[in-house]
Amino acid sequence: MEIKAPPTEKPYEPSTGERRGLLIVNTGDGKGKSTAAFGLAIRAHGRGKAVKIYQFMKVPSSRFGEHRTFEKLGIPIEGLGDGFSWQSQDLERSAQLARDGWQKAKAAILSNEFFLVVLDEITYPLIFGWLDLAEVLNTLNTRPKEVHVVLTGRNCPAEIIEIADTVTEMKMIKHAFEAGIPAQRGIED
Repeated sequence: MEIKAPPTEKPYEPSTGERRGLLIVNTGDGKGKSTAAFGLAIRAHGRGKAVKIYQFMKVPSSRFGEHRTFEKLGIPIEGLGDGFSWQSQDLERSAQLARDGWQKAKAAILSNEFFLVVLDEITYPLIFGWLDLAEVLNTLNTRPKEVHVVLTGRNCPAEIIEIADTVTEMKMIKHAFEAGIPAQRGIED
């Protein structure tokens, strides 16, 4: 490890641009995409801002840790899917759930009622061809000026990355699952 001196001067100039809603993408093969989006949701909620979270791959009856927490905090979170695609009994039904869920998310984004809308795991229905990329891009590009949107999931389409304001790629360096350690409740749910 190299020891470095802490900076003694501000390492950047203040921004002079206008404040507006941001388009944020958390993608990549590493852990933390949804967790980072949920952190932003909590931060916005803590500032009294209206937040809505849509989870494209979770079932509406999901009771993961984040659901329990957001219910306690009063942050609306809604599952729109039917779980992992490899567990689905009917992929056409999964695709229809994604399309129906997108209509809800689109309406929330365009309503201008929310400061932040999280589209958790939306990249999967996009890359499976269940959602029309052009329609998603149009909604993101024409959303009200004040609305922030966060999209999460692996393999985010390049067209979304191109229009995004902030893109973070989570890179897996090492994962406990590879060592045979199963998922841990409270860490990965």
